[in-house]
Amino acid sequence: MANFLEASEGSARPQMPKPSDLANLRKQVGKPQSQESVLDEMTANVAVDAAYNDDESIVEPPRVVNFGRTLKNMSEVRHFFRTNQTPIYFVGATPVNLLGLDRWVRKFSYITYYDGWDGHHPRVFTPSEKPQTDFQSAEEINNWLLENPEVREYIDARRTPGGQRPKIAMVFFDEETEAICEELGYDLILPSAELRNHLDSKIVTTELGNAAGAHSVPNVLGTADSYAQLQKLAREAKLGDDLVVQTPYGDSGKTTFFITNEGEWNQHSKHIIGEQLKVMKRINNQPVAVEAVLTRCGTVVGPILTELAGYKELTPYKGGWCGNEMHPDVVTDGQRARAIELVRKVGEGLESTGYRGFFEVDVLVDTDTDEVYLGELNPRISGASAITNVTAGAYADIPLFLFHLLEYLDVDFELDVDEINARWEELSGADVWSHMIIKETDDIVQYITHAPRTGKYFLDSKGKLQFSRSALDWHQLQNHKEAFFLRIYGAEDYRWKGADLGVLVTKAKLQYEGKKKTKLTIDAKHFISSIRAQYKGIDVPPMDNH
Repeated sequence: MANFLEASEGSARPQMPKPSDLANLRKQVGKPQSQESVLDEMTANVAVDAAYNDDESIVEPPRVVNFGRTLKNMSEVRHFFRTNQTPIYFVGATPVNLLGLDRWVRKFSYITYYDGWDGHHPRVFTPSEKPQTDFQSAEEINNWLLENPEVREYIDARRTPGGQRPKIAMVFFDEETEAICEELGYDLILPSAELRNHLDSKIVTTELGNAAGAHSVPNVLGTADSYAQLQKLAREAKLGDDLVVQTPYGDSGKTTFFITNEGEWNQHSKHIIGEQLKVMKRINNQPVAVEAVLTRCGTVVGPILTELAGYKELTPYKGGWCGNEMHPDVVTDGQRARAIELVRKVGEGLESTGYRGFFEVDVLVDTDTDEVYLGELNPRISGASAITNVTAGAYADIPLFLFHLLEYLDVDFELDVDEINARWEELSGADVWSHMIIKETDDIVQYITHAPRTGKYFLDSKGKLQFSRSALDWHQLQNHKEAFFLRIYGAEDYRWKGADLGVLVTKAKLQYEGKKKTKLTIDAKHFISSIRAQYKGIDVPPMDNH
């Protein structure tokens, strides 16, 4: 089973037991204890929000009068979504990227492979029959879900005769996904897979940014079949001898090479020779993530977040992404303004390609010169979306992803994007949110018998992490001692080194600047160890391949 929170970082799943072996494991412990046989009543969580007031049992739906004219302000936009009649589905292994948007958009639901609420979330649907399948990518699991009979029945039962076609959003998809949606009569409300694949190239991103005035770290594009040719490229571009070399496609952690001498060239040359290259001057930088939406009225830019990467407490992968955080001190006011302008220029460049909708930009802040550079472009919803959609700016207007929906729903709008961006920039320092992806870091294979519940937790007066109550999402967290945990793997699943166990969200900084490097905070480590302690299982012996 691949990891699905970030498709480019798949872990090699060990061979799992046969069904007969699985039955033997179950007998060792009897029937696994459920995640509490009776979950807390979640009526209060559901009733607080009008977007949930949608009784599927009503034969005659209430008459809703939508705007018959162009939407011109946030009040009208909010009204449009609160009275929406078009079924919209987010499809994925988990709902984490857009969890909570059903508070804002009527008829918005999640179709997922894993259900951390065990059937108790009113807007999450998971097929009841899921045969053991070794999915190798997020695209594969999304295609499996779309073709699943239970999923198709769930979507078809909510279609209104003569009404709008169901809209499908997801993070990762391919040409097969597009064909499935076309056959089933669904609208995939995302730019085409062909265009996204084209824009995924780091070479294309660099050229697009240069044309739009969103420049990368000083660089040169070309090819090199020897260290001498690499040196010649760098010398002509005045990049020096300390170089960063990138190939076009793939996760930056696996296609970025740091080369200062011929020995390092020899170490990485098999991945470099024959490829188009982006050769950059090496700088001291702080990477930040910025999400945005390209609309017909311009580019709406979200908040600036920093990332958590490579922490051994969270991931076994060196340099692997494991979360994001947003707080007032991520960048200075000047850096924030220049980063926002850079992202808007990237949006202008994307417009020339026919792209529209959601995208994410990795921005590099040079800590020596204070310059702001274009790092990478991710033409999709990203892992940072979970935080972007709960900021103060989002609650002052609407969550960022709703601007994407406006582009793909049957509605006209004329909005002052400059005014929205100015207000969001002013509000960007008024909130603190963080999340971390907790992976299995031990070299084990276990059949899980007990796992932590999805819901709200808090640190009590003695510092112990306590389960507070069931919850639908993290939008109602109030302070830095509270956290929301979304379980991914639960009882009767397996865990192995690199597997995604769950996502923890909190209104607290999870990192601090140590004397030599950035470290996880004491509370962050405590959150991680407390969640891990709730996982229990049976060790699975190595499989006999004969």
